[in-house]
Amino acid sequence: MVKKSLSRIPAQPEFLPMSRNEMQDLGWRELDILLVTGDAYIDHPAFGVPLLGRRLSAHGFKVGIVAQPRWDSLDDIQALGRPRLFAGVSAGALDSMLAHYTAFRRIRRDDAYTPGGRAGARPNRASIVYTNLVKRAFPGLPVVIGGIEASLRRISHYDFWTDKIRRSILLDSKADLLLYGMAERSVLELALALDSVLKEDNSAKRSFAPLSPQTCMRISGAVFSCREADLPVLPDVQELPSHEQILSSPQTLLQATELMEQHVHQGQHGLIQSVGDRLLVITAPSAPLSEQEMDALYDLPFARRQHPSYQEPIPALEMIAASITTHRGCGGGCSFCSLALHQGRRISSRSRKSILAEARNMAAMAHWKGVISDVGGPSANMWQATCTRESEPCRRNSCMHPAVCPFFRVDQQSILAMLTEIRELPDVRHVRVASGVRFDLLLQDSKAAEGLIRDFVGGQLKLAPEHASEKVLRLMRKPQFKVFEQFLALFEHHSARIGKKQFVVPYLMSAFPGCTDQDMVELADWLKKKGWRPQQVQCFVPTPGTLATAMFHAEKDISGNPLFVARGDAQRQAQHQKLTSLIEPAFPGKKNQARSGTRKKK
Repeated sequence: MVKKSLSRIPAQPEFLPMSRNEMQDLGWRELDILLVTGDAYIDHPAFGVPLLGRRLSAHGFKVGIVAQPRWDSLDDIQALGRPRLFAGVSAGALDSMLAHYTAFRRIRRDDAYTPGGRAGARPNRASIVYTNLVKRAFPGLPVVIGGIEASLRRISHYDFWTDKIRRSILLDSKADLLLYGMAERSVLELALALDSVLKEDNSAKRSFAPLSPQTCMRISGAVFSCREADLPVLPDVQELPSHEQILSSPQTLLQATELMEQHVHQGQHGLIQSVGDRLLVITAPSAPLSEQEMDALYDLPFARRQHPSYQEPIPALEMIAASITTHRGCGGGCSFCSLALHQGRRISSRSRKSILAEARNMAAMAHWKGVISDVGGPSANMWQATCTRESEPCRRNSCMHPAVCPFFRVDQQSILAMLTEIRELPDVRHVRVASGVRFDLLLQDSKAAEGLIRDFVGGQLKLAPEHASEKVLRLMRKPQFKVFEQFLALFEHHSARIGKKQFVVPYLMSAFPGCTDQDMVELADWLKKKGWRPQQVQCFVPTPGTLATAMFHAEKDISGNPLFVARGDAQRQAQHQKLTSLIEPAFPGKKNQARSGTRKKK
């Protein structure tokens, strides 16, 4: 497949257009690709739809964005006209149900991805609703769904909000294709494939048939459905338990989820799932982006601002405006983590040169305050991590559990040197690593740990021990609690030695599958002994696609052993209150008390 020459492509617009007037200012009569998202449009690389839009634009495609369209009318969807190639649909940075409801199924009162932080700007199950809108607005146009909502619902999955097994969101939405994972590679493959079809047969311009199975098979990281008679010859494929088998046996969801997890992290083959009289076909995952590709992606001319049509600030931008992404992917393999399933376990890193260039550009922007608030990725200290295993494929489900794999190599000193270089740039006063540090990795290099604690903690360091019970931690695939205590002692020692009043902010979780009331008492007792007051803890939410959610549904661990599961809201609330009851009265003790906080939205 021939790629367009980037040297011949005109400069990108300051913002991708959101109106006909903006299209006219660019001299565009029609779009090639329309992207529909449940988030407000912030032109920043931390947000998926703008990132994909810039990627496609860099390859010469005319891309427009419809953000948070009304779903009681076609007017917003039709505002930019029918695109030439396809429409891409994403619910946004969060699963729309998680964006709307708390762990106890109460309606949230705010939405960080909406101007003014107001709730209610996107519908429930936004991928399905938006797809139906596009289908009605532009009959015959290929519609492709992606983003974390679609990605993690790509096969049969447990839906916490209805307490039922649902089939693939591809079938429920009636989209033509689903792209899973980060999708920069697959969305470009799709755009080039459809562009090629049009150039070969211009008469097809307004009458695309649904994407053929033969075309879909050539796109990596894709999901499509077909009848068995239309199935192309598949060179290497593995069959998942059918939808009907999962409906009849909760244990089967565990098997399917484990196969999906292996496919994301290690797979170079396809998967098939039978759903009634149709087959769901999942192509091999897209290869991780190389350093050169990561640099090209993050070097694109993002405005790093919200679209000027918005009159109110968007809270999500305020949280990440001064942050830098150094890498993607996470080797942790935590059983409850949606982000690692979405991005994969293999690390894709940017070069030091690209990271420093972004920091310089940020420092040159208007209203710069001199502080880079966060530098890292899903896990802050996995930049340039590599696997040195050269023999047979790895069979581990985590690079970090039950202990750090000897083949998983990360140079913590190199990370520290990179952070130091950023801090030494003109007009940069402070550089922070605010969250996501894997303390088990950092303990492997005491000098790097000392440097991080001394120079790059802005008063608080957010860590994720999650629990104190070893049984629960094993189910979570988290480090032993004594490892957290070792790092905590190191943190307190170095903070005291340099005379800084610094705090650890622990992420804690209640009601995890296998967690009993006694396990919560164990965690609460530890907090009391430390004199710590958790400000807020996270109650486990069974999000689609994760192994922890499958354990919640099956009430068994991955080996088939029975688990206690706090299923009802009353049981979950009782566990949660074991920690929230510690908030008041304050425990006497150390002035240097750690506080638990709200997880950063990914």
